[in-house]
Amino acid sequence: MAVKRPPLGRGLNALITMDDLKTSGSSSISEIELNKIHPNPDQPRSAFDESALEELSASIRALGVIQPITLKEIEPDNYMIISGERRYRASLSAGLECIPAYIKKAEDENVVEMALIENIQREDLNSIEIALAYQKLIDSYGLTQDRLSERIGKKRATIANYLRLLKLPAEVQMGLRDKKLEMGHARALLSVDDPKVQLELYELIQTEGLSVRQVEELARAEDKQDKQPEEEASVKEPARKPIPPQEYNSLKEHLSSFFNTKVQLTCNGKGKGKITIPFASDEELEKLVGLLDKMK
Repeated sequence: MAVKRPPLGRGLNALITMDDLKTSGSSSISEIELNKIHPNPDQPRSAFDESALEELSASIRALGVIQPITLKEIEPDNYMIISGERRYRASLSAGLECIPAYIKKAEDENVVEMALIENIQREDLNSIEIALAYQKLIDSYGLTQDRLSERIGKKRATIANYLRLLKLPAEVQMGLRDKKLEMGHARALLSVDDPKVQLELYELIQTEGLSVRQVEELARAEDKQDKQPEEEASVKEPARKPIPPQEYNSLKEHLSSFFNTKVQLTCNGKGKGKITIPFASDEELEKLVGLLDKMK
């Protein structure tokens, strides 16, 4: 049986009576004991930021849970989370016993779909979680990209771009999930067919802090080289073995020491790249030119 308990701060509680709140359609708001609630095993969100959870927990301790979570009653006094697992976790941390919740009257086969769509619509997921959620919906319910686009209100091209992320090497997907690179970086990597080159570029993004534009330039250079006619390629020198990243780092450090400034060195899997020597004033530029003249 649901236990009634004030979830809001005193000011809000004076204005809103949870007992009187009802939603239209197939759900209503109730106070549900936390020990009767279980996370959804098909929850698309896999990563929860601990510092953000603690901030939410502190807010809940001060004001209560303002926005109800959404549950599905799977048996009497036993509920599964459709959406709102962050609020559920933060409420546990805050020491609450109950939480306000919408109780959805959904068929069992629709629960997973509802959970995925609600999380996507709220934009709480990272890029890889969204891509996996889209793929889960397509695989589980036989949806086409067009049909999925209609159901979740996203453009078909957007869905296709997310699904393409799942073609990247696992290490790159993990980096995207952990925000070690941006969506723009990932799209640039997808323009390269060779997974080994994708990983090499990903390593350069981490070590050199390459911008999206720099990765796009390297990817275009790689693509242009791959598309050269076989006859033209046959008269060229044999491709050199790529220099390991640690040797590039050593060369970069050597150049930085020689020029007494932080030299940037970028290179793709075919050995093509560029060296950038920064300067902060005309005097520094003159010194660099002098060093280059001596090298002649």
